[in-house]
Amino acid sequence: GPEDEFTNRFAALARLSPMLPLIGGGETKLQPAYVGDVATAVADAVDGKAKPGAVYELGGPEVLTMREIMKIILDITDRDRMLVSLPFGLAKLQSLLLQFAPGPFKLTPDQVALLRFDNVVSEAAKAHGLTLEGLGIAPDSIEAIAPQYLWRFRPAGQFQRKNA
Repeated sequence: GPEDEFTNRFAALARLSPMLPLIGGGETKLQPAYVGDVATAVADAVDGKAKPGAVYELGGPEVLTMREIMKIILDITDRDRMLVSLPFGLAKLQSLLLQFAPGPFKLTPDQVALLRFDNVVSEAAKAHGLTLEGLGIAPDSIEAIAPQYLWRFRPAGQFQRKNA
């Protein structure tokens, strides 16, 4: 959403840097969920629409690699940046210094560790209906939501025309 620390961080980094890092080559799979969909799921759980005691796995409508997400962010912000693969070992070393960096340059060892593993909804959760869809929520994609707030990272802002 508009105040997330994920898409906003990479969009801000793209504004400041000629290249963006792809930790582990950008092959980690993620399933970004819109905060509005997650909030609806929480409200549904409070209203008793969720299975008591069950653990729900909330993810967006599509599984994307980190590389694909970066390309989506660059497309939305109309930025052309080099995507540079950064091995996990080097990223971990870099994070020891960057964990103290300000703003979008901050990178913690925990963030590097999390990117070693895919973060997607499991097949078991899907089979048991323990997902957004299982709660009757049609999740919004990153392509549907992010343009509503990432426009501010375009070189000329909201009214910049996309290059054909």
